[in-house]
Amino acid sequence: MIEKTYLKTKPECKVKFVLPAEQICDDKSVFLVGDFNEWDTSSHPMRKQKSGVFAATLNLKVGQTYQFRYVTESQRWLNDDSADGYSNSPVSPDQNSVLSL
Repeated sequence: MIEKTYLKTKPECKVKFVLPAEQICDDKSVFLVGDFNEWDTSSHPMRKQKSGVFAATLNLKVGQTYQFRYVTESQRWLNDDSADGYSNSPVSPDQNSVLSL
């Protein structure tokens, strides 16, 4: 699930990325990766919430399109079912989630 809150004072959007617990299986950690962090699999850890979901919040520039995915500790790469779209990955046969702001 993706929640977008557009800021009134800057050309940014506060984006909350949420990964449901049932997609995580037995993994204990999940990271948010995308072109906003050069696909770094350690720079944006998601925090486990009381409800069991994992979440991360970023401020991103408005007027941009971002590709992203979630990667679990067992190296499973997951897409977001609520993404604005999907795009073919330039490095694998998979698709990336797309976020349009």
